Amino acid sequence: MASSILFTHSYFYPFDAKQWRAAQPYPPYGTIYAAAVMRECGYNVGLFDTALLDHFEGLKLRLEADRPAFLVIYDDGFNYLTKMCLTRMREAAFAMAKMALGYGCKVIVCSSDSTDHYEEYLAQGADYVILGEGEVTLRELILTLDANPDADIQNMLGIAHKQTGKVVKNAPRPVSTTLDAFPDPAWDLVDMEAYRAIWIKNHGYFTLNIATTRGCPYKCNWCAKPIYGNRYNTRSPQRVAGEIEMLMQNYGVDYFWMSDDIFGLQPKWVQAFREEVVRRQLKFGYKIQSRVDLLLQEDNIDALVESGLKQVWVGAESGSQKILDAMDKGTQVEEIYEATRILKKKGVEVCFFLQFGYLGETQEDIDKTLKMVEDLVPHDIGISVSYPLPGTKFYDKVKSMLGEKQNWTDSDDLDMMYLSTFPPNYYRRLHRLVHKRFRLKQGKLAIKDLLANKPANLRRAVLTVYYAPAAWWDAKQLKRMVSSS
Repeated sequence: MASSILFTHSYFYPFDAKQWRAAQPYPPYGTIYAAAVMRECGYNVGLFDTALLDHFEGLKLRLEADRPAFLVIYDDGFNYLTKMCLTRMREAAFAMAKMALGYGCKVIVCSSDSTDHYEEYLAQGADYVILGEGEVTLRELILTLDANPDADIQNMLGIAHKQTGKVVKNAPRPVSTTLDAFPDPAWDLVDMEAYRAIWIKNHGYFTLNIATTRGCPYKCNWCAKPIYGNRYNTRSPQRVAGEIEMLMQNYGVDYFWMSDDIFGLQPKWVQAFREEVVRRQLKFGYKIQSRVDLLLQEDNIDALVESGLKQVWVGAESGSQKILDAMDKGTQVEEIYEATRILKKKGVEVCFFLQFGYLGETQEDIDKTLKMVEDLVPHDIGISVSYPLPGTKFYDKVKSMLGEKQNWTDSDDLDMMYLSTFPPNYYRRLHRLVHKRFRLKQGKLAIKDLLANKPANLRRAVLTVYYAPAAWWDAKQLKRMVSSS
């Protein structure tokens, strides 16, 4: 039998308090994708899933029990949380790599963070760092090392390693374009009931994550793409529908997060997906991430709704066209308004990603974003501040302003690591204010519905008692900060 491979990853939800409170954990899709590729090669593969753990000491027990030849720390590059390159997760990866060395494992790392900081990972115990998309490189690397541990890999694409004590970065490997050539992820490695229990307890339903594409061709200048780059490749609608059908039958799940950066970009893909879903008589719901300009293309919204779309998160970012243009976003504020209205009319929940603190943003630009949220009242919002990550034009613009801290500790850090219009505490307060005003507006609409004897969210109505004075106080504090800055 071929040597055994133990897969793990470095995203611990309990290490990220905001995400742990949200109680929406997803299995490491990219990790089990890579595991399936190596299983197809005849290897005995295992998974030490860190997602629901608050420590990594259990890895020691697995290493002692399994005695794998390889420990592969392979992050889920499909989950946007891993793309944030949080230092808490980096420290965990370092600790696991060092732990594995004591058991004679070859340690291989593949993640957004290790692609950006491969020298640090090699210094902390990794034998090899896979740069960018990982499956093909991982397969070639392990097959080569298994045949000859002393093999010369200086010409192997997509690898960083040490050679005679010096760090060597090999030439990059092109991304894969024929995604249907990969096997479906090794879902059987996941402790599905542990995830189900958290979802049911906190939300009353269970959902899983899948991906239909890799990459994004758009060039928003703050968006880091260390794994899949600016290319965009798709799985066939048939393969995607087949995986969904299998998950529904085997695990009783009927709601999915399509974790693609951009869902359904390829012309006529969503229409073909709708036809495949109808042909298989599948009934499920799903949420996606998309762009407002794509949603407005002919028949896209209808095809999405008819195949089960329930919720869409759009990168609205700002209500100021000046800021959208500065970001190279390629969308118009008017498109945000139009797409939101159409989606709501079709019964789809619309959620906004918002971003504050971009270079040149003024109070007037911020007010335009607040007005957009007030006007459109999305179902939910996610707020961040501009976050410079290597490989982006935005990072290059602010690099000279960065100090020693260049990554957030966790996803709620929200530190402004460069000189923006207002001080960091302003944006933290703004984050709270926008959420409170948003919830206050939702509450007012709920009260209006109640008075009109329409179905309404009673909890939202009651919470206006809290959000009204809290929003007033945050607004007052913000004005004080602006006047003193």
